[in-house]
Amino acid sequence: MFTVESGRYLSFAEREQIALWRAEELGVREIARRLGRAASTVSRELRRNASTRGGILTYRATVAQWHRDRRATRPKTAKLAANPRLRNYVQERLSGRLTTEDGLQIDGPHVTFTGRNPSRRGDRRWGRAWSPEQIASRLRLDHPDTPAMRISHEAIYQALYLAGRGGLEREHVACLRTGRALRVPRARTRRERRNSRGFITPEVMIGRRPAEVTERAVPGHWEGDLIIGLNRSAIGTVVERTTRFTILLHLPRMDGYGVEERVKNGAPLAGHGADAVKDALIAATRSLPRRLWKTLTWDRGTEIAQHVELTRETGITTYFCDPHSPWQRGTNENTNGLLRQYFPKGTDISRYAPRDLGAVAHALNTRPRKTLDWKTPDEVLNDVLQYRHGIGVATTG
Repeated sequence: MFTVESGRYLSFAEREQIALWRAEELGVREIARRLGRAASTVSRELRRNASTRGGILTYRATVAQWHRDRRATRPKTAKLAANPRLRNYVQERLSGRLTTEDGLQIDGPHVTFTGRNPSRRGDRRWGRAWSPEQIASRLRLDHPDTPAMRISHEAIYQALYLAGRGGLEREHVACLRTGRALRVPRARTRRERRNSRGFITPEVMIGRRPAEVTERAVPGHWEGDLIIGLNRSAIGTVVERTTRFTILLHLPRMDGYGVEERVKNGAPLAGHGADAVKDALIAATRSLPRRLWKTLTWDRGTEIAQHVELTRETGITTYFCDPHSPWQRGTNENTNGLLRQYFPKGTDISRYAPRDLGAVAHALNTRPRKTLDWKTPDEVLNDVLQYRHGIGVATTG
């Protein structure tokens, strides 16, 4: 197989090989296989960079390289900047106003663009909200005989996110469905997510959990996560895998929240930082016998970054799910879905006292359910069901 030297783009050496193999009448897929490239890359190269002298398409490496260098010349005038008609078409469908069936225009809420990333869910601008992909595809239907009215969705995104590229007004990024004011490449996002969890080591990954956790044969193995509400409020949810017994962690605001200015890398005053969650979990362990706390499986959130201290003080071993795999703690995910009946999205959870959370936990723990095949002694089950405080909530104090 031919060695690719240039990475993303075809090199002159690769173009020479394409010309030789094309002269031997090899097919596009065979050439692509030998180059180690996609067949679409070779097909596009033969179509766009061929020599047209004499009305016959002939591929020559020198001519193909000349075509490539000519198109790569910078700076270029963006198509949206050079074509006002196309630019108006794109902007109208990015932020077009809503109308009724009678044609009456509805402006919706007035939102001032601040450039932040992203805007609040309740402050999103109303509009048709066509995506760049929809706009690029619709152009072919609305202007089938006008080649100038063509643009790719990537060009629209670049016109929105890159300064001076295309002439689109910057505030139109607020009309995109994501509402992002900044564009982050997916590769960088994956790298940041992979490197930003320094407290997660291979020894505490979910693959290292004991086999009895998966079998659900013995109680004492828990799953946990946070439920986030309005204004950065939160409660912790901890569920026992065998009995589905639920404990809610009260995470009150810290002193100074909403009054003091936020300090970079300072204490999380919202109340669900690593120290607050650790203290709430320690308090929860005192509500049940020690033998019923063996392992805890959590998501990859930073609120559990103090898991080493938690293990040192309680003896509970904490394990973490794989990236983007919340289904690995499915019992807790299901319970959080049930809790949304009491704490729907957009609710300020900080207004609820520990007794309120206890009532919700008691409702879940006593609701009718199918009989489970528990393979544990009756006295151990009684320890789980006879919750010491009787209200099913653990506090930090």
